Amino acid sequence: MIMKEKERTVDLAIIGGTGSNVTLDNLEEVKVYTPYGSTSAAIAIGDFNGKKIAYIPRHGIDHSIPPHRINFRANIWALKKLGVKFIISPSAVGSLKKKHNKEKFILVDQYIDRTKKRVDTFYENGQLCHIGQADPYCDYLNRLFFETGKELNLDIQNGGVYICIEGPRFSTRAESKIFRQWGGDIVGMTNYPEVVLSAEKEICYCCIAMVTDLDVWAGECSECGIVEFAQKCEICGGTVDKLSVNVPEVIETMGKNVENLKKLLELTIQKIDIERECPCHHSLTDALL
Repeated sequence: MIMKEKERTVDLAIIGGTGSNVTLDNLEEVKVYTPYGSTSAAIAIGDFNGKKIAYIPRHGIDHSIPPHRINFRANIWALKKLGVKFIISPSAVGSLKKKHNKEKFILVDQYIDRTKKRVDTFYENGQLCHIGQADPYCDYLNRLFFETGKELNLDIQNGGVYICIEGPRFSTRAESKIFRQWGGDIVGMTNYPEVVLSAEKEICYCCIAMVTDLDVWAGECSECGIVEFAQKCEICGGTVDKLSVNVPEVIETMGKNVENLKKLLELTIQKIDIERECPCHHSLTDALL
């Protein structure tokens, strides 16, 4: 049943990406009307391992919304309206480094925005906002997820640079190689402007990036394994076979990792102190003109 918005408080929210759907108990769906149009779907509110959370499927319930058409402002505005103070954002990404293998989790701490068409602020007319983004992600949430991931013996890293591209296409090999030169760890299509809009609403934001592929910078040498693609292997001079990314590969890897994500979410969400005073909750201080 879809219910109209009413006064309620939900402290935690998950915005689910490709392959990261969340099952809730005692579920109700709430339609929140926003100044920016419709959210990706009705917001599901229910119990997740005994804790009340809100959930939005970023791409819609039938995964029909491409990355460049997501109504990011509506999603974040609606969650703030419901009282959300913490957003957890699982996202499928491609690896830009050999050390980031498939099924690895990376807790993002920096991004590089390569999107082109997305509205990335709530402050378009009248009052100006120059939101700080030196450290865009919530250090508190990142540390909690990292600690839990280590407890679960997952391949997990605290910190990494997310390069966000416009999509919906994947990168060219030339772009992928440039992103590596810039120091990118992973590449994806959905993290921006979610992160900056969350800051403008003073919400803690954490991106759990899940590596599903090696993007298109990579090739495979019969002698040396994974190397940067070139006509000849820079290590041994042998032939390098091209590797590429496609949708079936992403879905397959996500399917293998879904249980690890579920355990990581279940255990970490129990640890979040929703009464904690976080610097993220004061991100508008000294940002408004």
